[in-house]
Amino acid sequence: MIPVILAGGKGERFWPLSRKQRPKQFLSLDGSGKSLLQATADRLLDLAGGWQGLWVITASHLENGVQEQLPQLPTENLLVEIEGRDTAPAVAWATLEIARRHGEDAMIGFFPADAWIDDEAAFRETLAAASELAKTEGAIATLGIAPTYPSTGYGYIEQGEKVGLYGAEAQPFPGYKVSRFTEKPDLATAEQFLTTGRFSWNGGMFIFPAGVMLAELRAYAPEILLPLEEQGAACYPKLPKLSIDYAVMEKTQKAYVLPVSFGWDDLGDWNAIDRLLKDGKPNVELAQHIGLDTQGALLYSSDEEDLIVTIGLEDTVIVRDGKVTLIVKKDRTQDIKQVLKQIQANPKLTDLL
Repeated sequence: MIPVILAGGKGERFWPLSRKQRPKQFLSLDGSGKSLLQATADRLLDLAGGWQGLWVITASHLENGVQEQLPQLPTENLLVEIEGRDTAPAVAWATLEIARRHGEDAMIGFFPADAWIDDEAAFRETLAAASELAKTEGAIATLGIAPTYPSTGYGYIEQGEKVGLYGAEAQPFPGYKVSRFTEKPDLATAEQFLTTGRFSWNGGMFIFPAGVMLAELRAYAPEILLPLEEQGAACYPKLPKLSIDYAVMEKTQKAYVLPVSFGWDDLGDWNAIDRLLKDGKPNVELAQHIGLDTQGALLYSSDEEDLIVTIGLEDTVIVRDGKVTLIVKKDRTQDIKQVLKQIQANPKLTDLL
């Protein structure tokens, strides 16, 4: 497999720790000492057969950061987008470049740079099964994450008919046709999804032969593929801003899903850190903290000498980074993006983005 890491995201919901030049994928958020990008590269290296087989696609303002974080990555395997246009152009461009170098039979996997996965052996076994499914069926295989609660923050995949078993004979993975992809549901719909047993979370991981994806892009998103074939990355600013889900996966008849059960989190906002590190403690403390009558708080400081003192707080996130202190109720962390729009509109504050 030729793994491609999608590393162009902003990670705005981790502000103020995540900034324009230091987005979420460059941060270590799980206590391992490795950034999310570095951890993702490490878990894919064996599949890639070493650094020569690993690719990364990122935004132009993050190019130097990726090179600093992954110095072993060959420069010819780093694709730099002139302008971010969401995941469909990224998948199309990277697939074209890999097909030119390795042929349309090359098996490609796309992976977000910011996912947390707890069982890397199970992850590799699953990808081997997904590669077999994609090759056997001429398919675009995706990994369906077993939902652990009725999330309204993830997209969902509904499995249709079972098509076979894939991977190791001792413990094969069932593969299914995708019945449909759905956008983020409301709570009642998410609860209904879980009761059926047919839905999994969309983790944004896709495995396919290069030629299969190129054919589907040509059929469903020619406005993206054709300019890239004719002009290369120079056409980027004129491409439509579309996700690969919307451009291809919601329309193709070649989508298949392998439901998986390894621990996964997309680390979408500060609540994800709370889920990972809570471990029965009253608060998650990534800073010096003295608290009185404080429960369910997440406290973070980028300066280990800072002291955060709390009195009578519940379910609150407090983050200190440089000149910024964020205080937000846990159920409002999604609204951080709204605050960033206000900061963007104030010329005196834009250096804090």
